[in-house]
Formats: sequence, C-alpha cells, structure tokens
Amino acid sequence: MCLPRCVAELSRLLDHATHAGLLAARQRAVGLQARIQQLENRLSEVLGDRAWRESGLGAPAGTGTGSQAIIHLEQQVTGQRLQLEERDEDRAAARAANRELMAQLNAARHR
Repeated sequence: MCLPRCVAELSRLLDHATHAGLLAARQRAVGLQARIQQLENRLSEVLGDRAWRESGLGAPAGTGTGSQAIIHLEQQVTGQRLQLEERDEDRAAARAANRELMAQLNAARHR
C-alpha cells in the first residue's frame, strides 16, 4: 500500500513548508525590529526638539532643513529595506513551494 509512504512524504513536505515559513517570519521580525528602532530614535529626537523649544532656549544646534532632509532620507531607506525584506520573504516562500512541487513530481515519477 501507498499509505505509509504517502504519509511520510506528506510529513516531509509539511516540514519543508514549516521551515520556510519560520525563516520568512524570522526575516520579517528582523526588519520590523529595525523599523521599531528607527521610529524610537525619531520619536526621541522629536520629543527632545519639542522640550528644547518649550524651554525657551531656542532650537537645538544642527536642526533645520538639513537634518529634516536626513530624517526624510532615513525614513525612505528604512521603507525600502522593509520592501526588500518582504520581497525576500516572498521569494523564499516561492522557492520552498517550488521545492515541494518538484519533490512531489519526482516522487510521482518513481512510483
């Protein structure tokens, strides 16, 4: 009968899919952690600027158009990194699915 062999093959395929899913989730978590760090830094900077202005001492040195341009560019870079990480996750999932399908085809040929 095919049942034990089919169950074993199905179990192996599910293990591959689970591994690919965990890898993609880990990569996504790393990207989200980087984004959280960037947002925390930005929040700290904004709150510091506000406290400085409200103290009546004026704007902190080095702020203005230049630093705002840097902040904007940092946000763009972070957004693009997240997009790349999502594409990497999608590609990893597609590769895992491709491996599974090829394994199924190869198994079907050998029967």
